[in-house]
Amino acid sequence: MKQKIKKLIKEYVKDYPADKEVETKWREPIIKFADANDQGFIKLKEIISPTHALPQDFLADAQSVIAYFIPFDQAVVNSNIEGRYSSKAWAKAYIESNNLISKLNKYIKQKLDSLNYKSTIIPATHNFDQESLISDWSHRHVAYLTGLGKFGLNNMLITAKGCCGRVGSIVTNLKIEPNKINDKEYCLYYSSGVCKKCVQRCVNDALKVDSFDRHKCYEILLANDKLHADLGLTDVCGKCCVNLPCSFGDPVS
Repeated sequence: MKQKIKKLIKEYVKDYPADKEVETKWREPIIKFADANDQGFIKLKEIISPTHALPQDFLADAQSVIAYFIPFDQAVVNSNIEGRYSSKAWAKAYIESNNLISKLNKYIKQKLDSLNYKSTIIPATHNFDQESLISDWSHRHVAYLTGLGKFGLNNMLITAKGCCGRVGSIVTNLKIEPNKINDKEYCLYYSSGVCKKCVQRCVNDALKVDSFDRHKCYEILLANDKLHADLGLTDVCGKCCVNLPCSFGDPVS
């Protein structure tokens, strides 16, 4: 079943651009799994917020969490290197990737329904408190618990295919063998104290080596949303993800 779900997700992402009118291109996704009863989910209430949800809050008999990373095509990433504000291609990739995740989760739910298993559809984004700017279901932290990647100094999840892309997750009552969290670091700064390029690339002085001002970060996200208002809600930036050793892969391996 594990391999079947991986195949479903990979094929859906591969075929999606041909089926829909989208400009964004993606590379092949990475898919991992976690035990819904893993104690790491309870720890997220301490790490992120007491209100952070457990898998059982979505599904009382939850057994597994599926997480996947859909990496952006190289052209999308490179378009966002120059300038203070996010590129049109990056902003559009954000919108189109969120739509892809929404449709993909519905597709997986339908497939699991047909096998008499339950699952949930969790929004790709905008499930956060407007005051604290903290999410009640962090896809990145959930993905970490599946072994999908490790956090970098830029607070992004660095995967085997880098940190430029979007993360989605699904809770299901289908029991799937979980993956293990890798012991090694994927971030050059955390592994050997070098790089820090993401800090240098932060355009609004929100990211420091020893701190992160999420409100300053959100300011530039809203500025980009205003700039790309014709696309819809594009509260994005991505400058701390591009033109880095970890943009397209794991630089430590």
